[in-house]
Parts: sequence; structure tokens; C-alpha cells
Amino acid sequence: MKFTLLSTFPKKLLIYIKKIPVFFSKAFYHFRHWLHDVLAYIIVGVLLLSLTFAFFWPTIIITIHSGEAGVLYKWYFGTVTDEVYPEGVHAIYPWDTLYIYNVRIQTVLHDFDILTNKGLPINISLAVRYRPEYEMLGVLHQQVGPDYVNTIIVPQVESVLRKRLSLYDPESIYTNKHNILTKVVEEALEELGKKYITTDGIIIRSITLPDSIRDAIEDKLIEEQNEKKYIFTLKKEKQEAERKRIEAEGIKDYQNIISQTLSESLIKWQGVKATLELAKSNNTKIVVIGSGKHGLPIILGSDESKAPLSKLKKDLKKPPSKKKENATSIPKTTPIEENAK
Repeated sequence: MKFTLLSTFPKKLLIYIKKIPVFFSKAFYHFRHWLHDVLAYIIVGVLLLSLTFAFFWPTIIITIHSGEAGVLYKWYFGTVTDEVYPEGVHAIYPWDTLYIYNVRIQTVLHDFDILTNKGLPINISLAVRYRPEYEMLGVLHQQVGPDYVNTIIVPQVESVLRKRLSLYDPESIYTNKHNILTKVVEEALEELGKKYITTDGIIIRSITLPDSIRDAIEDKLIEEQNEKKYIFTLKKEKQEAERKRIEAEGIKDYQNIISQTLSESLIKWQGVKATLELAKSNNTKIVVIGSGKHGLPIILGSDESKAPLSKLKKDLKKPPSKKKENATSIPKTTPIEENAK
């Protein structure tokens, strides 16, 4: 029995192997006819699928550029607040939406008018530097939205400044008296920090007052500065007078000390030393060693030598006298001899 099965198995296997080409040929024949019948439908379907994919491509493949972040809104579940999509390429379902936010430091300019405690209008120009908090971007999108600048930043800053600056007069605001503007800006920054936004600074670009008020304040400031200048000048003059008084007292004390030890011999000795120094100088012309005033040498060109020199010149210019001059005048007879005669 076993031998019979083993002997007949190869024959049946060969029969099945011979039927394989026939089977594939029949299958290919039927597939070709089927493909010929449905080829037009397949082409149309592929084209429709391609067009659909091309149409939904911008909503399926999202690119987040440098300095940006994304918040996903799912059609079934709503805003995803616990995940922020970073930079790069992301694929989402076409029925979902990925909102892209700029997370870099940005600046918004804003001008507005306020009324002071005296009812005068003041125009303030601001520049606010801000950026959204990266981790809280989903919550910011859910509770505020993409237009958070005009929804939170500008109204919040304007509200704080209006409420605080309306308590002061125009001069205090214009001159920033007691750091009013600094305190108001710090309060505005603190309020913005509670709204999922990081504010790097609020810059007050300009404060514009009515022309008459501005001119009056500027005139007052000029007068105050002139008054301070006058006070400073008086203080400086008092200090200079005190300096001169102290200097005079020092000179007086110096002279008193010198006068106690000063003698005629010392003066002459100092004069000789000064003459020697002048003789060494390039400007010294002639030094006559002789007895001048106080026994000092005569230096031609000085005040002492000018008078004798001029007198000498005058004597030389005078004509010689005709009267006979004798060295001595001796009488012929003495009074005793005259009496004897």
C-alpha cells in the first residue's frame, strides 16, 4: 500500500507542474481582459487621487520656519495646549489646523492721548518689546488667539498708563518727577507678565504737551537752571575768597618768620648768589663787579644802572667849563698872620 502511494506521487506532481503554466496563462488572459475593461476607471481614480493630494498638500505638510512655533487644533479634540510644534516639517491630517506664531522679540509702536489731573491732554508715544512665552503658546492661542498684540498688549499698557498718569500734573509727567514714568512702566510690565507674554521693555519715545504749556514748563526749567548756576557761582566765589584769605595768612606768617632771621649780611650774600646765577644766563650781557646799591654788583640793563648811565651821558654831552678848577683852594694868609700884621 505504501509502495503504491510513493510510486504514484511523482506522477501526480508532474501533472500539477505541467498545469501551472496553463493556469498562469489563463489567469493572465483574464487579468488582461479585466484590466482592459477597468483601465479607464483606474486612470481616472489615480488622477482624482493625485489632484486631491495636491489640493490638500498645504494642509497636510506644514513647514515651521526659524523663529516660529506651532499650535495644533484638532477637529475632534480641540486645541492641543500641552504640546508646541518646533521648527521643521510636520505632517497633519487635512481636517486639522496648525497655527504658526512668531516667538522672536518683536516691537509694536503705539500713540495715545491721556488727560492729566488738570484736564490737559498729553500725547504719549510708546514702543513695546515683547514675545510670547514658548511653553504657554497653546494656552495663549486657546484663550486669546493670534491677534494677542491688539487684544492684550496695547490695551493693557494703555490702561495702566491712563490710570496712573491721570493722577499727576503735566509738569511732573513731562519732567519725570520722582521717577513717575519709571514706576508706571514697571507696573505695566508686571501686568503683561500675567497674560502669557514676556515683555522685554516699554520705551516712552516722546511726550507731547500743548505748545503753551510746553513753553511755560521749559521757561521755568531754564530759570531754575539759572538759579542753580547763580548759587553755584556764589559758592565758588566764597571758596575762592576763603582760598585767598588762607593764602594771605600763609604769606604773612612766612614774612614774619623770615623777618626774624633776615639780616643785612644775608641779603648781600643772597644778592651775590643771584648775581652769579644771572651771570651764567644766556640773557646776561654785562655784569660790573663794584659797589652798587646795598653793596651789590651793578648789572647793566637793570633799573639801578639806568639812572647813573643816563646821568653820565648827560654830563658827557655838556660843554667844558671855562672856569679854572683847582684841586684845592688854599688862602694866602691865615687868620693869625693877618692879625699879626
